[in-house]
Amino acid sequence: MSRLHADPVEVRTRVAASGPVPDQFRWRGRLYLVREVLARWTESGSWWRGTAVRSLTTGAALTHGPTQAPVQEQASLALDDREMQWWRVEADSGRMAAFSGGQSPPRGVYDLCFDWSASSWSLKRVMD
Repeated sequence: MSRLHADPVEVRTRVAASGPVPDQFRWRGRLYLVREVLARWTESGSWWRGTAVRSLTTGAALTHGPTQAPVQEQASLALDDREMQWWRVEADSGRMAAFSGGQSPPRGVYDLCFDWSASSWSLKRVMD
């Protein structure tokens, strides 16, 4: 069974041969230590619906800000592909690990997601 979430989390990464890997995260005030990365994948969202792409395909003027004034032509046109990096990790609470008395604390499986557009992490799913 899994529960869906959209909660912001703080993630600390470590450097691995394949690049940055989540090492720990803070969710709802509790620190979780990543014990194993189970999977990693990348998704791109509906980038074709973005303002910049519509402007390129239809010739419509790009607008910016609350006044909807046209963006200056010399400004670079950034195309946001809404890419998201997903990590399925097995983790346990650092506090639970400290008080486990040498026994393995209960672990859970969590889906962490890094949104490149917003430069932020969120917890999307918890599996029981």
